[in-house]
Amino acid sequence: MFAYVVRRLLQLIPTFFGATLLAFLVIQLAPGDFVTRLELDPTQDRESIANLRQQLGLDQPLPVQYAKWLSGILQGYLGLSLSYKTDVWNVIGQRILNSMVLVVLATLMIYLIAIPIGVYSAIRKYTWPDRTFTVLAFLGLAIPNFFFGLIMLFLAVWLNDLTDMRILPIGGMTTEFIHLGNLTRAAQLLFPFALLGTLVFAGLFWQRSRRGQAATFGIWVGLVLFGMSTLLMLAPLLQGPGLPERLPYTESPLWARATNVLWHAFPVVIVVGTSGLAGLMRVMRGQMLDVLSQDYIRTARAKGLSERVVIYKHALRNAVIPFIAGIGGLLPGLIGGAGLVEVTMAWPGITPALLEAISAIDIYVIMGLITITTVLLMIGNVVSDLLLAWVDPRIRYS
Repeated sequence: MFAYVVRRLLQLIPTFFGATLLAFLVIQLAPGDFVTRLELDPTQDRESIANLRQQLGLDQPLPVQYAKWLSGILQGYLGLSLSYKTDVWNVIGQRILNSMVLVVLATLMIYLIAIPIGVYSAIRKYTWPDRTFTVLAFLGLAIPNFFFGLIMLFLAVWLNDLTDMRILPIGGMTTEFIHLGNLTRAAQLLFPFALLGTLVFAGLFWQRSRRGQAATFGIWVGLVLFGMSTLLMLAPLLQGPGLPERLPYTESPLWARATNVLWHAFPVVIVVGTSGLAGLMRVMRGQMLDVLSQDYIRTARAKGLSERVVIYKHALRNAVIPFIAGIGGLLPGLIGGAGLVEVTMAWPGITPALLEAISAIDIYVIMGLITITTVLLMIGNVVSDLLLAWVDPRIRYS
């Protein structure tokens, strides 16, 4: 396995060079450069403009510019932002982390929901739940993300006006001031609903004579939700006496800032993950139906294995192979899918930074964002190859 990993990493080197070189050349095809706007200003001194172009290295041939940028990349330096006059990482670092918050949460939502619903739809095909999930999946695929984002914003405004409370955020990633008392009251509201939901789902398992699963589900889900609500209620007390009811975001405790970011991310994650959830849900259903019709599944049932073992041990393991193969493109795909959503819902992520850099022809910021996306794609491909060999014994590290 070690030799396979080393070989795959070595194969990524020419891929990285080719992708970055192509991106660098495409960016240079745009008319003008960062200094061109100054040339159009009659008040600017031509000699100063020429000196600025020389200082920024924009007067050098393209191969020289790319070679200098590449040598900096090999040393961990992404270049100097022409607009901000600072390291590119200082410009895009926080933006990438902001987008990764959406990507990680959306990925968890997609896999935790798509796989169980896809399996259930395949087992209960052509029933009313299956048809309902099918309609919802087609709606999720048909509605563009940016339009769904606008709908979510209108829903937030309507719901907040109806209840005279801030139930959902209206864009952005944080609020200027955090009301700590509202978090405690939200935790107090969360606990009874969490308890009710736990009892309902545990009762469904119990009704199907799955007593052990009902107890396990009820205990673990109840403990997790109870812990979340208790933590939010006790967090103000742990900060000590005299904690104000309302604090600026930058001066708020860490738990309050994290909760505030997650609250703002909730509608954005739903919008970003809906199309991926709908697509993977249908893929999972189709894969399960195909696997359940195979001869080895009929043989397993003929041997007297329980339906649970047949479904979750034999069928599901082979049905998830396309999911694992798609991990390579999932991270950059979600980042790209979040693009217009970030603009629509005012989330300070990669896409707004990229649009600003393109508008200013800040080539090194653009190349930094492209480089990070390329690295994510390559890492995802390697991880998916390793997971495929782990899940499917027919695949070997050779």
